[in-house]
Amino acid sequence: MVLEQVAFDIETTGFDVDDEVTTVGFAVPMGVRVFLQTADRDASGLESAVESEVSETLVRVSTHASESELLSEVSDFIAERIRDDMLLVAYNGEKWNGGFDVPFLRTRYAQRDLAWPFVDVPYADVMPLVTDRFNTTVDGDEQSGLVAAYEVLCDGSYSDLDPFADSKEAVTAFEDGQFTSLVLHNVADVLRTRALGRVAERYCSKSEFKVKSLTPTRSI
Repeated sequence: MVLEQVAFDIETTGFDVDDEVTTVGFAVPMGVRVFLQTADRDASGLESAVESEVSETLVRVSTHASESELLSEVSDFIAERIRDDMLLVAYNGEKWNGGFDVPFLRTRYAQRDLAWPFVDVPYADVMPLVTDRFNTTVDGDEQSGLVAAYEVLCDGSYSDLDPFADSKEAVTAFEDGQFTSLVLHNVADVLRTRALGRVAERYCSKSEFKVKSLTPTRSI
C-alpha cells in the first residue's frame, strides 16, 4: 500500500530553545492548512488576503493568540485528520544526524508540558532522498536546500508564492506583524516539500524512504 503523503513545515522566532513556533502548515489532500500564532495581535482579513494570492490551492488559515494555543490546535488537527494510511513528510525535518522541524517541536511541546501529538504517524524526511538519490549539482555546487532542490527537480511554480528571498525573513515578518507574507512563505514551503516528496515517490523505491514512527515510548 502506498501511503498518502502529508507535507508539513514550521516557522519560528529563531533557533534557540526559548524561541517559539509561529506557524505550522500541512499540505493535506484537499489543500493547505496553516496555523498562525499572532502573539495576541490583530490579524483580521488574513485568510482573504492569502486566498487572493493563492489561486490554485485551497488554503485555510486559523489564528491563535499564543504558542500554547497554536500547539494545542495542531494536536487536535493531527488527531482528527492525520490517519495511519498517511505518511508525514518534511524537508530536513528530522534526519538521523540533524534536522529542524521535529526536534524544535519536541522541545516546544516539552517546555509547554503538552502531549506529543505525532502518535501512530509514519514519518519520512524528504531531504536525504533528494540529496542521496538525485543529482542536484548545478555549476559544481550541490543544491540541497528546499528552494534550490525544488527549482532543480520541479517546475518552480510554487516559488512565485513566496514573498521572501530567504527563509530568515520569516522571523522579521513575525516580529513586524506581516502575517500575510509569513503565511504565504509557509504555504510555499509545504507545497515545495510536497512536490519533492511526489518526485521521490515516482523515482525512488519504498525502502529508500526510511519510514519511521514518531510514537514516543511513553505517552504519559
